[in-house]
Amino acid sequence: MSLDDPVLAPVLDPARELAPQAQAAPAGSGLPPRFACFVTGTDTEIGKTMVSAALLHALVQNGVRACGMKPVAAGAELRNGVLHNDDADRLIAAGNVTLPQSLTTPFMLTEPAAPHIAAEIDDTYISPVPILAAYIEVSAASDAVVVEGVGGFKVPLNEEFDTADLAEQLDLPVVLVVGMRLGCISHALLTVEAISARNLMLAGWVANEVDPDMAYIDENIDALQQRIPAPLLGRVPRLDNPSAAAAAEYLDFSQLPNWPVGRNNT
Repeated sequence: MSLDDPVLAPVLDPARELAPQAQAAPAGSGLPPRFACFVTGTDTEIGKTMVSAALLHALVQNGVRACGMKPVAAGAELRNGVLHNDDADRLIAAGNVTLPQSLTTPFMLTEPAAPHIAAEIDDTYISPVPILAAYIEVSAASDAVVVEGVGGFKVPLNEEFDTADLAEQLDLPVVLVVGMRLGCISHALLTVEAISARNLMLAGWVANEVDPDMAYIDENIDALQQRIPAPLLGRVPRLDNPSAAAAAEYLDFSQLPNWPVGRNNT
């Protein structure tokens, strides 16, 4: 779909309606609904990419054509004349649908900083329109799409648009990654409130043990389970050799909406 398509010009309400429709199978087609989700976290560097890659790995293992999106990636470096970001590359490696970087990561920024700052340094303006248009194309080319956010749930992308706005526009079920460390309960519950305030479905959450020395981790996870109105998809320990396959061993995605029916959970 062209970015000049007039249906994408009014970004807010029309675009929100457009994105979810791209993931659904046509009525009466006999095809199962397409799987899609938006992965967010309680902070940066807490395992969003690992969980996103694990989702893609599990989908591929189930015989699904799966593609990951990292719409905004900061901290890219030039390799052989092409900008690369480690997180975006991990999603590409975990999926099995190859698409141009302009679709899977419409905004590849060089500075490892908050997106709006990195964009200003790169003389770039992050607009939701290319992201929403790219999502539609990725969804049309795949059976499943995993969209990974950047940083926490509400990170500025420009002066009036942030990642929470983007999640609302995409209107996908949300998977929350909680980095298990001191202070995570408040961060997690505030993020849950913010997701709910956007009228988004919190489809599940993952406890990722980012601090191997965290005291009372079991009690913290129990407290979160009692307070988060969504299923715990799994608890990922600190991995000696982190990989999508290794993380997927600890996760059960079968409770997520439109997860492939009658196939393996991981």
